[in-house]
Amino acid sequence: MRPGREHDTSAARADPDLLARITDWISDGALALADLGYEGEPETFTIPFKKPKDGQLSIDQQSYNAVHGALRCLGERANSLLKTTYKALRRYRGCPWRIGNIVAGALVLLHHERGRTTLPNQKLITQRHERLHGNGQ
Repeated sequence: MRPGREHDTSAARADPDLLARITDWISDGALALADLGYEGEPETFTIPFKKPKDGQLSIDQQSYNAVHGALRCLGERANSLLKTTYKALRRYRGCPWRIGNIVAGALVLLHHERGRTTLPNQKLITQRHERLHGNGQ
């Protein structure tokens, strides 16, 4: 995380490893869903269709955008819930690679507070983490 406001694509490109890691992650068929702020990285991120100036989106494009938004809304809602529940996350200025562990801990606390303690497929999460970060971390 860099101080101040910055365009999404610029912030992603400023980190020497971020785009490479995301590209590695999507090479297995996973999707990196993003908003139009990542329009400059179409090979890496799956973004919605942008409405043409003085034009309309086709029915197929509108449907695609609706599905895209429905899939992204889960992550956006989780991000919002974490940031409003744990306000310190909004002002985090530490190492970007450490925020994942901090958010994971906050998510565990949030699930515990709300009585949602069933974890998703832990084996799948562990395998993906090891592929991205190596076995020793």
